[in-house]
Amino acid sequence: MALGSSTSRKITALATAGLAALLVAQPAQVPGLGAAPAHAQQAGPQSLADLSERLLDSVVNISTSQTLSGGERNVPRPRLPEGSPFQEFFDEFFDSLPEGGPRGPGGQRVQSLGSGFVIDADEGIVVTNNHVIADADEVVVNFNDGNSIAAEVIGTDPKTDLAVLKIDPSENPDMQEVPFGDSDAMRVGDWVLAIGNPFGLGGSVSVGIVSAFGRDINSGPYDNFIQTDAAINRGNSGGPLFNMDGEVIGINTAIISPSGGSIGIGFAIPTELAIGVIDQLREFGETRRGWLGVRIQQVTDDIAESLGMDEAMGALVAGIIEGGPVDDGSIEPGDVIIEFDGQAVESVRELPRIVADSPVGKEVDVIVLRDGERQSIKVTLGRLEDGEDLALATEPGEDEGGDETIALFGMTLAELNDTRREEFSISEDVSGGVVITEVEAGSAADDKGVMAGEVIVEIAQEQVSTPQDVQEAIDALRDSDRRNALLMLAGADGALRFVTIRID
Repeated sequence: MALGSSTSRKITALATAGLAALLVAQPAQVPGLGAAPAHAQQAGPQSLADLSERLLDSVVNISTSQTLSGGERNVPRPRLPEGSPFQEFFDEFFDSLPEGGPRGPGGQRVQSLGSGFVIDADEGIVVTNNHVIADADEVVVNFNDGNSIAAEVIGTDPKTDLAVLKIDPSENPDMQEVPFGDSDAMRVGDWVLAIGNPFGLGGSVSVGIVSAFGRDINSGPYDNFIQTDAAINRGNSGGPLFNMDGEVIGINTAIISPSGGSIGIGFAIPTELAIGVIDQLREFGETRRGWLGVRIQQVTDDIAESLGMDEAMGALVAGIIEGGPVDDGSIEPGDVIIEFDGQAVESVRELPRIVADSPVGKEVDVIVLRDGERQSIKVTLGRLEDGEDLALATEPGEDEGGDETIALFGMTLAELNDTRREEFSISEDVSGGVVITEVEAGSAADDKGVMAGEVIVEIAQEQVSTPQDVQEAIDALRDSDRRNALLMLAGADGALRFVTIRID
């Protein structure tokens, strides 16, 4: 998964085995290297030996295997020129492949490695990453003492990349469990300890600090990672990140690396997010997240100014999902959600996480800005998993027809009639508005990504149905000394979005 524009900066899944890791520690942390200066000893713990010894047995290696069909990954023996110096090398490689391997009839047996940790020794509950065990036919938990136990996957959540496994505790009655700590209590600069199985070498310990909180690496809808410089390598996925009290405050998940090895930028799922998911997976075998039933987008500075807001904050409601919890008019497109169940919504990416963490069926207070005024609305949450496949739709209405057109900000605007609906394949779900028939290249509208065939439904939260309505709405905004116009646009399929266009 690329991060930014550089192809060398990738988010790397850590579930496969590889080459040996080089673990580097400060002299003050390594016995036998002599005394470090006093200021160096004050910079961190002198030794983590006792803590590591106490925790190592609770961290496990997760090995998985998957059988691919015979036609998958079929590797033909290459044809080489006679006398090629590489002939012997290729003959040795292909002759060593097992029957049923890439060239055999039985399919290929693919194996991978990751890490995990025990959270309940009495029940045999192990936590790891979803990507470590995804699509596996067989999952085995390998303990530090060499004991290996087949595991059952009792629940996974790809959205947060978490998985919960269960093993028979009687097969290892001496297994050690570790407690969860409070990731919210951590601060940037706090020491952390990572234990995992890098490169398939066995239990390995690395130390570092918390580098940052709230990292969004675009891996899922609830990204809120802890960033750490503790060495995390291939195979560390699913392993724990400990505080200095031996409590798990994160689950190691991904790194940024040009080579697949650690460069000091690793990411862990905070326990503040993970605990609720793990509890649901243990109880139900699946997640049961709260659902508000709205489509949202970011409140930009331009949108905030067009709505008369002092600052850009909250989540702008771009659409209401039919059949959802607020498909009763309680929340409307154009509302800005600034508070949910007593928690401030500072940005659009916070709201999905806050709502998902709320219990299904709970009645919550939602504070919105509507027409410049705060309004409190009570909403009973639905279940996200029940509503993920619902599409946005509105009731169709009558076409008024008409031939009037105007040019504005590089857009040619016309009334939405049957002819134009057919011309632009506009869904019947778009019941009214003003259709954009052309967009001039390089214009203000073009700069905002406005396209021909989209329909202007509202301007400044006021419905429009004719080009003249649009002109009058713009004139009214200018008279109010507004610099931007907020347009609600409907795509040909009925999906709504907001854009702002400068009008000063």
